[in-house]
Amino acid sequence: MKFMKIGSKPDSFKTDGNNARYVENELASDISVNVDGSRFCLHKFPLLSKCACLQKLLSSTDKNNSDEVDISGIPGGPTAFETCAKFCYGMTVTLSAYNVVATRCAAEYLGMHETVEKGNLIYKIDVFLNSSLFRSWKDSIIVLQTTKPFLPLSEDLKLVSLCIDAIASKACVDVSHVEWSYTYNRKKLPEEISGADQIKAREVPHDWWVEDLCELEIDYYKRVVMNIKTKCRLGGEVIGEALKAYAYRRLLGFNKGVMEQGDLLKHKTIIETLVWLLPAEKDCVSCGFMLKLLKAVTTVNSGEPVKEQLVRRIGQQLEEASVAELLIKSHQGSKTLYDVELVQKIVMEFMRRDQNSEIEVQDDDDGFEVQEVRKLPGILSEASKLMVAKLIDSYLTEIAKDPNLPASKFIDLAEVVTSISRPAHDGLYRAIDMFLKEHPGITKGEKKRMCKLMDCRKLSVEACMHAVQNDRLPLRVVVQVLFFEQVRAAASSGSSTPDLPRGMARELRSCGTYGSSRSVPTVMEDEWEAVATEEEMRALKSEIAALKLQEESGRKSMDKAGATAISKMRSLIKSKKIFGKKLQLQSKGGGEKNNGGGGGEGGGSDSSESLGSMNAGEEAAKTATPSRSLTRRVSVS
Repeated sequence: MKFMKIGSKPDSFKTDGNNARYVENELASDISVNVDGSRFCLHKFPLLSKCACLQKLLSSTDKNNSDEVDISGIPGGPTAFETCAKFCYGMTVTLSAYNVVATRCAAEYLGMHETVEKGNLIYKIDVFLNSSLFRSWKDSIIVLQTTKPFLPLSEDLKLVSLCIDAIASKACVDVSHVEWSYTYNRKKLPEEISGADQIKAREVPHDWWVEDLCELEIDYYKRVVMNIKTKCRLGGEVIGEALKAYAYRRLLGFNKGVMEQGDLLKHKTIIETLVWLLPAEKDCVSCGFMLKLLKAVTTVNSGEPVKEQLVRRIGQQLEEASVAELLIKSHQGSKTLYDVELVQKIVMEFMRRDQNSEIEVQDDDDGFEVQEVRKLPGILSEASKLMVAKLIDSYLTEIAKDPNLPASKFIDLAEVVTSISRPAHDGLYRAIDMFLKEHPGITKGEKKRMCKLMDCRKLSVEACMHAVQNDRLPLRVVVQVLFFEQVRAAASSGSSTPDLPRGMARELRSCGTYGSSRSVPTVMEDEWEAVATEEEMRALKSEIAALKLQEESGRKSMDKAGATAISKMRSLIKSKKIFGKKLQLQSKGGGEKNNGGGGGEGGGSDSSESLGSMNAGEEAAKTATPSRSLTRRVSVS
């Protein structure tokens, strides 16, 4: 740190018991100066020779025959005035980066200009600032920090702008001319502590200055960063690193993705300023850092423009995000745990990059301009889209654990990425299964929409084994899983799924054809909602195991396996149909007993059967022979 000494006489200021300061001298004091409750008993001649302000004040007091002057409004208070008074007496005064601004503002207040006397205090301070302090990196930062209490005077005296310009100029210096001594806030390296000679040979990084600027308040920090952007061509990565360092230093808990209690208005100002300072170039700031900013923006209730800017920036590099970073808590008062709609906006912004369009203006035959919109090929790579699809599958699994999450929000988010072709749907299956487990009361329509998101042909063997035993899935999904697993096992093609032969596909479609809608109106929904019984599940498991043994021995062909699958599927569906019809007849008979008849043919069966009635229905299904008139087909497509 640099300092300057002015004057040569020893300090002879003393203090009495009445909070009064005086100069120990043979001459009696002839002027009393009051400064914020402190009284200075001094002499007119040395003060009036250098202070234009005191000259004016004393000229007005002479008319009242008074030698007392009050200057309580002087910047820096009694301490700064005493420094100026000592300069007037020629006593030794030490100026440094910590007190130079206060002294400069006090001298301005007292009018200690060159017009009053040559070599006055203002001139000496300005020389010290320009020739010494503004040439030092750390002293420039300290001087800028000390200008805050003296606003707006320090701004009017150009002290703030001069400090900012000096700091920005040094940050733009070529790193080959930078010494490590410039930085004083970073942690010292082991070789620096030991004083090794290798320090000089160390390569200085381009972001050597970012930690030091974290000491500045956000308004000064913003001006310094903007000045740095203007002065030199630093890469956006350096600016991004500076913003990240400032956020971690100034926002408690920010690194963990949470905001600790504190000055809400101050935190809001910091966050919005950091968002405004984000470099325009892509990939200059990590997606994780911007998601933390988005969480902080949600916490401090910033405006929608700030959110929209972050959503747009995050959507440009969403493939870099992790599930934990996407778990943004909802604002207070919301029923759901996470802000799913905000994440959906981010995903839609990502998908929009694959749907670019260009407006071309052309002149028609009549001379009028015609705008033609041409769709351009997307700029997203298949790898990026696949990473985002897997990310959203994992995110859906996490938010599905929220018991208050509506099925519509889950489905809407999942549908945004349905256009992305994924080689496997295991992640989506896990998310759907988790939602069905945590939300047993969802409607049939919601369950149908949810299960349609999944392609059973893209489930792994492990997922298929789990699905055929999953009593939360609709019957049609279980049948589809069984069928495609048998086809895949027979094809012996590893993890890939073979194309279905035309005959098998036609049989599969025929099983999904419904008959007349008049006979049993509720069977369609009941069959969709129906689940396989425990005994049927055991039969399915044994069928898959037997088929795998056959596939290993190579005795079965693909067509024969397909025929077996169709036969098993039809048998299972028929048993379910008789079971549903039986329940309808029982419900009708019970209604006649309880209500004296009048059930009518149009009455539907109740879908919430008890465990006892389900067992009775299964026994009836085993012994009954279905007639052709009662047989109705269930869609498995």
